[in-house]
Amino acid sequence: MCTAITIRTAQGNTCFGRTMDFSYPLDPELYISPRGYEWNNLAATHRIRSRYSFIGAGQDLPPVIFADGVNEMGFGAAVLYFPGYAQYDTVDSGDGLKDPRPPIAAIELVSFLLGLCASVSQAATLLDTIRIVGQKDSVTNTVAPLHWILADQDGACMAVERTGDGLRLMDNPMGVLANSPDFQWHMTNLRNYMDLSPYQPQDSDWGSVMLAPFGQGAGTLGLPGDFTPPSRFVRAAYLKSHSPIPSSQEEALNTGFHILENVSIPKGAVMTDRETADYTQYTAMIDLSARKYSFRTYDNSRTFSAYLEPGRDYGRKMVSLGRLNSPDVTDSWDFMST
Repeated sequence: MCTAITIRTAQGNTCFGRTMDFSYPLDPELYISPRGYEWNNLAATHRIRSRYSFIGAGQDLPPVIFADGVNEMGFGAAVLYFPGYAQYDTVDSGDGLKDPRPPIAAIELVSFLLGLCASVSQAATLLDTIRIVGQKDSVTNTVAPLHWILADQDGACMAVERTGDGLRLMDNPMGVLANSPDFQWHMTNLRNYMDLSPYQPQDSDWGSVMLAPFGQGAGTLGLPGDFTPPSRFVRAAYLKSHSPIPSSQEEALNTGFHILENVSIPKGAVMTDRETADYTQYTAMIDLSARKYSFRTYDNSRTFSAYLEPGRDYGRKMVSLGRLNSPDVTDSWDFMST
């Protein structure tokens, strides 16, 4: 599951948000990965050195696998499930020829891009030079089917999918992503909802009977309210498109949280065949311009925030600021050097 959106302010600032919907229990932490951090890819073929520091939510499986975040250049990324459609590159070509492109596991792609890219365009260039391969994670013990949404502080937004047709890098003018089907299907499906409107329909004369709307909201009749990915995509796109343009970054974060509340899943509403609840475990809104990561969790509706300072030396080790499910009782976390 999961839904992601972008929000732009009147001044051109970009905020980027997502729900983390999952049926397995997660215990994510908020991490800062410093500039110059070195790590081995999961295929153990390459050692990678991050060019930029970044802040994001991840879980130490090990290693730390990031679900979303923003780097010091104002570039953000998030990963979402993509079942039935994701098909990855193979580690070996199978024909005896060695593919020179480094294999990056789908579950480590967020940290790879955040550490090396300053913008969506840079990410697109880098993605053409690697293979996205499958790797089991220790939470589900499966190769997770994934796709990605990328955004930067200049307003660019892209959907990234690796399917049987190969790698697809798609401009995302709607600034919304959900799960399956593929992104282009979701964009085409929006045409089924063109008549939705925030305004009341006019009274209608049916012969000798005059019909009037029951009350406010009649223009949204037909807006899907279920929790399937197509419905969440439509709902998020409609609400984003008809929300007032925020006049400030704080207003953008507030708008984003309100939109994501409308696609959040309460426990018990969606159950898996394992009899586990698929629900929204946390919701994050990220101010790409301010490098500010804000989040709420299922059990705590209070908003907590942390900042990443561009250019600051955070050392060479990845640092956890704490668990999302048990943050310090403060409005903002400050990274303290030790």
